[in-house]
Amino acid sequence: MLGHAWAGAVLVLGAQLPALWLAAAVEVYTSEEVVAVNGTNQRLKCTFSSSSPVSPQLSVTWNFQPEDLSSHEPVFYYLKEPYNPPSGRFKDRVTWDGNVERNDVSIIIWNLQPSDNGTFTCQVTNWPDVYGSIGEVRLRVVQKVSFSEIHFLAVAIGSASVLMIIVVMVVIICRQRRQKAQQKRAEVSDTEL
Repeated sequence: MLGHAWAGAVLVLGAQLPALWLAAAVEVYTSEEVVAVNGTNQRLKCTFSSSSPVSPQLSVTWNFQPEDLSSHEPVFYYLKEPYNPPSGRFKDRVTWDGNVERNDVSIIIWNLQPSDNGTFTCQVTNWPDVYGSIGEVRLRVVQKVSFSEIHFLAVAIGSASVLMIIVVMVVIICRQRRQKAQQKRAEVSDTEL
């Protein structure tokens, strides 16, 4: 009887192992949206986690889907070393900026143009983890930077700093004048005596 229960447990565990194998997949992390100024360079960050250590067979594939939803275009490929695209809109405009030992597979796109508006996908396989999520970054290329919360925060901090410096200088000047006035009163009272 105990043997049948043991055999049943082994069968159940054996049936769940493939599901556990698929759960041990590569997870890819990217920013959801990036805004960059026309003509500038932009780092597209992509990191990953894997249940396995970084393998020599680790591969990274970056692709691009234009906003008009035309066909995907290859952007970049990595397998033991970086490979730039031999042709297409990203030829001579992509640089590897990752470090696989730190689980970073980021790239830099140079000289951004409005035609670069679209979605970039980052896919990582790290044998035996070949399944996993695909990271997506939506890139928006704008003509100039809009006034964002970060700019507002920078202006607010800068203004507060300048105001603090002015207050400190006013306090120092008032103290110096008060000390000079006290010294003059002391001199006048000494001369009167």
